Amino acid sequence: MKKRVVVALGHRALGTTLPEQLEAVKKSAKVIADLIQNGYQVAITHSNAPQVGMIHTALNEFAKQHEDYTAAPMCICSAMSQGYIGYDLQNNIREELLDRGIFRTVSTVLTSVVVDPYDEAFYTPTKVLGRYLNAEEANLERKKGNYIVEEPGKGFRRIVSAPNPVSIVEIDAIKALLDADQVVIACGGGGIPVLEQDNHLKGASAVIEKDLTAGKMAEETDADMLIILTSVEKVKIHMGRADEKDLGEITVDQAKKYMEEGHFGVYNMLPKFNASVNFVEGREGRSALITSYDKLNEALEGKTGTVIH
Repeated sequence: MKKRVVVALGHRALGTTLPEQLEAVKKSAKVIADLIQNGYQVAITHSNAPQVGMIHTALNEFAKQHEDYTAAPMCICSAMSQGYIGYDLQNNIREELLDRGIFRTVSTVLTSVVVDPYDEAFYTPTKVLGRYLNAEEANLERKKGNYIVEEPGKGFRRIVSAPNPVSIVEIDAIKALLDADQVVIACGGGGIPVLEQDNHLKGASAVIEKDLTAGKMAEETDADMLIILTSVEKVKIHMGRADEKDLGEITVDQAKKYMEEGHFGVYNMLPKFNASVNFVEGREGRSALITSYDKLNEALEGKTGTVIH
């Protein structure tokens, strides 16, 4: 039996601008191809913060110049970012596999993720989105019911909520592709956040932490390992202090202790640890790995990385 892994690609693996993304995904494709060549079944998710911000800004600016068009809601921008990033990823992974003589279909699944309308996050939005606004533009956004925060000396920014993922709508399609030994890209950017209203799915004005959705996808596909690729080779505790320490192999209980002690930033490493702990606790034999994408092969050999088991 092949080991099944869910890989979460961070910002560094994708770049920011169109040219940066084209170059970054070529390197990421080699990392994914290495996994497949080594016998892993692979599902991939990815971040989308710069991309969704770019799409949101572009469509809103377009709407200002053309009175027949309306501003684009966050759910539409999220869907567009999944298609844009997925297109580049799947093409480059396919090409890298073919160059190695490996014939495997690579598919991007446009993925919706259900969130709870009563999630506390909806009352305390935290995710900054789009360009700086002037006072007039900020007031217009407030009238639409959107949250705005002021950054002194810079202007105003829109902020949106980051609710927790509850379930993945297209999970059966994702599992079917994995069961057929195909490569699947899904839940990009944490998924398109939706609210269930009987049989209708209503897009929510929010974003979802991609690491939490990666953990959810790993859980619901019964993966053996969750791999979170980020900007650091190993996670550190006591950052910037004399007793700063790299974390190698740790247990779930140790991970929980470090989380409770506040070693990880709320919007940086903490979601990665939350996702990892929840996934590993779900079944015996699971593990989670946090490392940089250029060190993944070494980490899988036990030479580096932070492993939670």
